[in-house]
Amino acid sequence: MRLPRRFPGPLPLTAGLIALLVASPLAFVALQAAQAGGDTLHRLLARPLVGTLLWHTVALTTMVTAITLVLGFTAAYLVERTDLPGRRAWTVALAMPLAVPEFVHGYCWVSLFPQVQGYWGAVLVMASSLYPLVFLPVAAALRHGDASAEEVARSLGRGRAAILWRVTLPLTRPALAGGALLVSLYLLGEYGAFAMLRYTTFATAVFTEYQTSFDIASASLLTLVLVALALLLVTLDARAARRGRVVREGDTGRRCAPLALGRWTAPALLGLAAMVGVTLGVPVYALVHWLLAGSSSTLPSASILGATATTLGYALTAAAVATAVAVPVALYSWRRPTRTARAVAHAAYLTRALPGIAVALSVVYFAIRYAQPLYQQPPLLVAGYVVLFFPLALTSVRASLARVPRGVEEAARSLGVRRAAVLARVTLPLILPGLGAACAMVALTASTELTATLLLRPTGTETLATRFWAYTTGLSYGAAAPYAAVMVALSVPAVLILTRRTFGPHPANSHGETR
Repeated sequence: MRLPRRFPGPLPLTAGLIALLVASPLAFVALQAAQAGGDTLHRLLARPLVGTLLWHTVALTTMVTAITLVLGFTAAYLVERTDLPGRRAWTVALAMPLAVPEFVHGYCWVSLFPQVQGYWGAVLVMASSLYPLVFLPVAAALRHGDASAEEVARSLGRGRAAILWRVTLPLTRPALAGGALLVSLYLLGEYGAFAMLRYTTFATAVFTEYQTSFDIASASLLTLVLVALALLLVTLDARAARRGRVVREGDTGRRCAPLALGRWTAPALLGLAAMVGVTLGVPVYALVHWLLAGSSSTLPSASILGATATTLGYALTAAAVATAVAVPVALYSWRRPTRTARAVAHAAYLTRALPGIAVALSVVYFAIRYAQPLYQQPPLLVAGYVVLFFPLALTSVRASLARVPRGVEEAARSLGVRRAAVLARVTLPLILPGLGAACAMVALTASTELTATLLLRPTGTETLATRFWAYTTGLSYGAAAPYAAVMVALSVPAVLILTRRTFGPHPANSHGETR
């Protein structure tokens, strides 16, 4: 007797539909590239510029990712595993560069030091801007992870270097891999900072093809290269996560005693001070300098207030929507860790490698073809933000679900509670800090988005990023400074919330002390 086929439940269908909608810009890019034809493909690949763009993109991504891994892990280890003075203050200071958008970082360096350009200028600016994406997850893993393996190794007489290499690094491998993935995807899709630094990558070339020659087919072919690179990165991250050891979360309540730095305390403090000075001090000094030296007569206060209100409205709306739609996808991959569930989750990450202009044009294409009344309306800009920053929300929600004990939902269901009630009364309260971190991260990033905003904003709408860009393209650094300062000021609370939600109260060490 043939058994009836079992259809997927509402959760897989919902998660699959969300992933399909988020990944829809990939279909647009593939469609436009297919329409280009073989002749256009051969002509494009025969350009010497394509090889140069590939080398620029891969070389920069490799170097910046390596630097951010070293900086992020070193800072996290000093803050979480040593007796470094002022660890709490250092944690906030080391995370604060996230409040400065990448293109504002570039503006600050270029306006003060015009020689900061090209490859090494891009390495300096992007490493300074993106290392917190590694520091935060690694520090969280060190803080909340069970350090009993390190205690055992220490009791067996292993040295600090051996414990660091053989125990601590493997414990943090999943966090390192996740941070490296985010850094790499950011680099693949970044435009504004590289335009200021005069460094060409595939993202800048795509923008040029779209904006100057209006060659959508050629730009789509170039974008497919970015998608291929992103797919490679996601695959490598999945392999690293499978090879990495799982960090046990807070099951003993006892943590190893912090390592005494001794005579290395002063060098450690000086190193962190230099790091914060370069990554945060230079942008702050540049903003203060241009606020005092630049003329603000062309910037009426109403202009700044209006742009601020508009930016907040769009950013908070996009954050709420992105976090809400990330929950079903994260729940599906958590409840059913199958190959299909992993594929659904990983498919959403690929859009992070798409340049903002590619996402924007795909949204415009959809609106013109299938939703004409939405064209140049606020929902269209929110949709673009959600597609662009959905991976950030998904990362935070998945990380929170990973800390929930596997049997908690089954225990509640065994008591006769419906699945929807279990979700509302058990699962969601447990991951509430992660939801807050997801909202903060998406709002932080959406409030400073530039490329997609230029194309999707309703007519007459100005955000802080678009006004800032209008002045910097004309080299009016003083006029642009107030907008940059407001963007940074708005981002600071989001970074503080993100840091607090990520770390929470510090656990007790092996001697029952708290830090």
